[in-house]
This record gives sequence, structure tokens and C-alpha cells, in this order.
Amino acid sequence: MKKAVWVDAAAMAQEIFDGACVVLSGSGGGLQEADHIAEAIEKRFLATGHPRNLTLVHGLGIGDGVATGISRFAHKGMVKRVIGGHWTWSKRMQELARQNEIEAYTLPAGPIQTLLREIGAGRHGLVTHIGLHTFADPRHGGGRCNARATDELVEVVTLGGKELLWYKPFKVDFALVRGTAADPQGNLTSRDEPADMDVFAAAMAAHNSGGKVFAQVRDALDEPISPARAVSLPGVFVDSICRYAEQTQTTGAAYDLSISGALAAPPTRRAPAVPEGLRYLIARRAAQELRPGKCVNFGFGVPDGIPAIAHEEGLEIGWTTIEQGPHNGELLGGHLFGATRYPSAIVKSTEQFDFFSGGGVDIAFLGMGELDAQGNVNVSWLGENIVGPGGFVDITQRAKKVVFCGAFEAKGLEVKHDGARVEIVRHGSVPKIVTEVRHITFSGKRAQADKQQVLYVTERAVFELGTDGLRLIEVAEGVDINSDVLERLPFAVNLTPELAARLPNGRSAFSEAMTTVFGNQDK
Repeated sequence: MKKAVWVDAAAMAQEIFDGACVVLSGSGGGLQEADHIAEAIEKRFLATGHPRNLTLVHGLGIGDGVATGISRFAHKGMVKRVIGGHWTWSKRMQELARQNEIEAYTLPAGPIQTLLREIGAGRHGLVTHIGLHTFADPRHGGGRCNARATDELVEVVTLGGKELLWYKPFKVDFALVRGTAADPQGNLTSRDEPADMDVFAAAMAAHNSGGKVFAQVRDALDEPISPARAVSLPGVFVDSICRYAEQTQTTGAAYDLSISGALAAPPTRRAPAVPEGLRYLIARRAAQELRPGKCVNFGFGVPDGIPAIAHEEGLEIGWTTIEQGPHNGELLGGHLFGATRYPSAIVKSTEQFDFFSGGGVDIAFLGMGELDAQGNVNVSWLGENIVGPGGFVDITQRAKKVVFCGAFEAKGLEVKHDGARVEIVRHGSVPKIVTEVRHITFSGKRAQADKQQVLYVTERAVFELGTDGLRLIEVAEGVDINSDVLERLPFAVNLTPELAARLPNGRSAFSEAMTTVFGNQDK
């Protein structure tokens, strides 16, 4: 019988060789991150200059946004290539990408994680519809994010007359994974963790590629894990284990059994904090799209305030999911997004992405960085830094209905509201509704072809994606449809008859041109 091999993190770091491909399992905010091992690798590099020229792969961003996780590897010369699903958890790595010090790629988190599973299964990469007509599609960049990123990681293929994307396999040399505890056989359990993440897929990819799996745990058990179903990673995958007694459940936070799902929800709970100001206006309007009995997903930012408003107004939320794997838990926002309190189920994130890919979500509420005339949305590359999509592409591409939530403008926007009445005190200086988005994270063209229901909710107006493009369907009470909405758009939009009737003197010169354009299309 195989026995667990216990070593310290420094010994693991010594085994990482120059040019190795290292997979980091986990999610930003400290969710199931093996950061003690990553820290040891960083210390070795700073002391010796090795390991160098690593390829780093991660699906959902790793770290505290300052020094841990991905930032452990963000030193010039340490990393050659990064394939990441989310980049905002390391400003230093973003800077290396911006300065062309590394080969920078971003891909949807689901394909990254499920590609690891396919690699572990010995299959020839991942063939999927996820990412078509987005930045991951080679016709829109193929995930390349700077001049040094020149390889084709993704190809368009045709099977059965359908276009699909082929995410190419690669060899994994090391996987850094984490559990709560390990037993004498090297089996790991994640029983006190907020999620199961992609631990199994990452470990299988490394093990079956001939690489090694290094595991970090809080506890060393004297007896086998029982029941056997509590094992999240069998010991046959694991090469060595380090114990880190100071391991925290999330970034800087002690273990909380309500987050791991070990505690049942109490009969009465404190009401969640309701968002304020701009976030309140957007989330409150979006909450009107909730329908009883539906499976829903809430993204990071404005959408994670929707459950609090639904609770306040007595709206049924439905069955909730997030990409890290929890179902029906109370969302924890900010850097703890991805963890929930009192979840009713926790599945592996790879399985959650399979559910999303198959169209299991009825209504998805996601953020909106930029919106353009074609109904495309960008959240993956804003400003000068790569952001990455996380699970955004997987969720929005196959949800039956998508409700995007974002401000009409940014930088300086001031809004007041009295009930449903909205007053634009000062317009923002940075438009978020643009002629053409910089990065296509959501494809309006694909959504139209699939007859997907799509709404775009802002604090002052609501748009929908129709067969003729973007259509203005609502303007908030107190908002001037001409000066606050139409004249601040860089392109023409169609109007409902009700909104057209609200135009001063029938219509403005700008709306006259718009009506002519769309009137001709309708004919």
C-alpha cells in the first residue's frame, strides 16, 4: 500500500526545474490555494534565480491581489508564459504582461479547467463551443494579450458541420493543490474548504503527464479518511505533501464551518447588506428579472448585490450557482467572491463548468465593462491591463437569459434617486457604451444566432438585444431620454413606440436619424 510522503515546502520548491509547466489550483481570495508551496518556490527564485522560464496555468485567479498566489511568480525571468483565466489578482503579473516581459494569454476559466481534465484523460485537447466569436476564438485573437504571445493555443475546427474551438493540450510538469487534511495513504480531503475547485483535474493532468503533484494541507491524520466519500483526491495522484498548520480557509480568515458547508443554515439569519447608490439602482432593476423556480447565477460586482435586494423586497431568488462550485449559499462578496455561507451543495468547479456549458443556467446576472452597438460586452480587457474573463464566457454563452449589469458611464458619474425616480447630477467622463468593444467577452452575433434573451441594465436605461441590434426599451423616471441617453450614445439604437412618444417635440435631430435608419431596416 502506498504511503504518504511528507516533506517541507522548501524541498518541493527544489524539485521545480527551469522551463517547467506549473498548474495552480484554487481561486482568488485564498480559496483552496497552495500558497505555502508557492511562497517556497518564490523564496528559492529570489535566492538563486531558479526556477526560471516557467509556464504558469490557472483558471480562476490565485492570490490576495497583493503578494500571494500568482504574485509569487511575478518576477522578471521567473515566468516565461502565463495562461490565466483571471489576471486581476496580481498587479505585478499584469505589469509584466503589459511590458512584454512574459507571453500573456487569457482564456475562459471553464476551458482551462476542463482542458486539464482532458489532458489527464489522455485525450487530444478540449473541443467545445465555449469561446466561439469571443476573444478566445483565433479570429478574434485566440487569447493572445501582448506582442510576445504568438503561439496558437486555440484553433477553429468543424465537426458535423458545426464550428467549434479546439483548445490544444500541453504537458503538465507540476500541479500545486490543497486540501484540509491528508491521511497515512496520502488521500486528501477538502471537507473544511469553501470549494473543491479543480484539484482533481489539475492533479490528474500532472500525474498522467508524467509530472508531479505537490499537496498542501492543514492537518496530518493518523487514521484513514472516513467515510471514503470524503476523499477529494486519492493518494495515488499525490507525490508529496507538506503540512502547514497556519493554513487559513480564505485570505487571512480562520476556518468557518458555515462556509465549508458543514453547518446547516439556521432558521433565521441576519439580512444581507443592501447595496447603495449606483449599485442599488442597477441591482434593483436587474432583480425584477428574477423568476421563481429558475436556476440563476450571479457574477462579481453589481450582480452580487441582487440577492440582498431580492431578500428585502420578498422576491424569490431561485436555485443559485457560482463557478467555484457552491449551490444555494449566501454569496460572500469582495475578495471572498466564490465562497458562500450555508451552501446546500458543493461540486467540483470542473463539474460546475460542465453544467454551465450544457445550458443549465436559466438566468445569469453578470457585470458589464463595455457594451457596443452589436450587443458585444467586454469585461476581460479594460484600460491598460488584462483582466481576464474568469467564468464569464462559460456562464453567459449558454444561459437561457443573460442580464448584464453596469453603469452607463464611468469616472465622475453622480446619480441621485428618490424611490424609482433617478436624477443624473453629473455625467461620467468615460463612456461605457462604445461603438466597438476592445475585447469581445460576450458575442452579440452569437447570441442573436442562438436566439438568446439578453438585457443590458444601467442606472438610467435598459437595452435588449433584438434581431436588428441593440434596442432601447426603458428609461428611468426622471431621466431625460434625449440629453441623458440618446445624445450620449455613439451610435443609433431602435426605440419602442412608447419611448419614441416621449421624445420632445416628437424627436430630436439625433433621434430623427436613428428612426430613419431603423425604419428602413424594418421595411
